[in-house]
Amino acid sequence: MGRLQSEPIFTGNNDEPELYSVSWNQDYGCFAAGTSNGFRIYNCDPYKETFRRDLNGGRFKIIEMLFRCNILALVGSKENNVIIWDDHQSRIIGEFSYRSEVRAVRLRRDRVVVVLEHKIYIYDFMDLRLIHQLETLANPRGLCCLSHHVNASVLACPGLRRGQVRIEHFGLNMTKLIDAHDSKVACLTLTMDGQLLATASVKGTLIRIFNTMDGKLLQEVRRGVLRADIYSIALSPDIRWLAVSSDKGTVHIFSLRVQLVIGEDSSTDISLNQTSNSLVDPLISQSNGANPCSSLSFMKGFLPKYFSSEWSFAQFHLPECTQFIAAFGSRNNVVIVGMDGSFYRCSFDPANGGEMVEQEHICFLKAKTRPT
Repeated sequence: MGRLQSEPIFTGNNDEPELYSVSWNQDYGCFAAGTSNGFRIYNCDPYKETFRRDLNGGRFKIIEMLFRCNILALVGSKENNVIIWDDHQSRIIGEFSYRSEVRAVRLRRDRVVVVLEHKIYIYDFMDLRLIHQLETLANPRGLCCLSHHVNASVLACPGLRRGQVRIEHFGLNMTKLIDAHDSKVACLTLTMDGQLLATASVKGTLIRIFNTMDGKLLQEVRRGVLRADIYSIALSPDIRWLAVSSDKGTVHIFSLRVQLVIGEDSSTDISLNQTSNSLVDPLISQSNGANPCSSLSFMKGFLPKYFSSEWSFAQFHLPECTQFIAAFGSRNNVVIVGMDGSFYRCSFDPANGGEMVEQEHICFLKAKTRPT
């Protein structure tokens, strides 16, 4: 999951709009900014503003892209309305209205998903016909994510119990309930094929990775000891890395030990790579692409769980006063977008980790270049 919305945090001069939301597209190659007078779309690699739509009074709190195509879902000043917008034709091609505020919208090529606080509506994209509806626990954050491979239709959302995640495998006509945390779920994301789920609770100390088919916990990593508000979780396309941003002002990168194994029958199994989990003391060394663990981790089962935790492999520090969402770019790069109107690109050492190196920093609302 990677999107933020709030009352405007960035306020510039008369030529600079207020920023109401930022969100990634499905492959993290672009991001959208909803402003007080329209919306803008930016390419990440290389960084470039690709287009903007300036609309008088066009305040947008939700901008949902569909990869890089001309179709967007928009929620503006009427917060209980969703507009499906065709930007090539500059016209509305669909609209949904509800009795309560829309918390989120998700798109895939065959589905439109609208998230309210207690219900999720799923529509066929071709004719906008309602095909499913799900009940959830109170969901003010609009937590919901979709797989995006053509042959894997998977949805993850809160269940009806605290800490529970509901997985819908639509292609298999199967529902899986995962008791992910004791506390309420605060953030979740799926891999593109929907096979893996990563979650964090409102405590924000632990991130867990699950197999969505059987609900098995595959790995658990620790962001920190103190409570934190998790803003985003991202999984790298090759499922080697996980990125987490929070209100503590640090983006953490973790090494994943999950492997996808293709069997002779062409089915895909998920397993845990135990060999890459070398136990090292973070105060002494960190190598071989493994997350650092306490030197007392060999006493797992006798000491509190804290001592056997896997800690972050690489880190990047940001201002704590701003909300940021992070995602993976190419070549061990991480891209970060903030509600202060800033775009960062940084890189990490895949062998040794440690502090990430800033490669690029742009104030995208202030940038003088406009799309041509």
